[in-house]
Amino acid sequence: MEEELKQNVQQPKDGQSASPKHMSIRSILGGDILANDFFKRQTRLLILIMILTVLYIDNRYSSQQELIEIDKLKKDLINIKYDALTRSSELMEKSRQSRIEEYISTEDSPLQTATNRPYLIKKD
Repeated sequence: MEEELKQNVQQPKDGQSASPKHMSIRSILGGDILANDFFKRQTRLLILIMILTVLYIDNRYSSQQELIEIDKLKKDLINIKYDALTRSSELMEKSRQSRIEEYISTEDSPLQTATNRPYLIKKD
């Protein structure tokens, strides 16, 4: 009876081999590794890992695109600030009293610079 039990333990059960399958590069590249019991049991986990990997890659790509857009907008903002500063300084230059007086004198306008100080008119 003991001998029968030993033989049953040593004999493979329905399609299983007695020795574990040898993993070689050829079996991995051939896809035999996916038929392994471990991979069969962990199929859902492997699919979840693949989905998370794809989401991670997509997130990384979109964040890089946003960083490129931010850099472009920063450069545009700097250019616009410089343009605004240039126009502001040009306006200040044109609106100086000496420039206005010079313009009026060259245009033969009847306008003149006031000689009296301005005063406030109070409403009663």
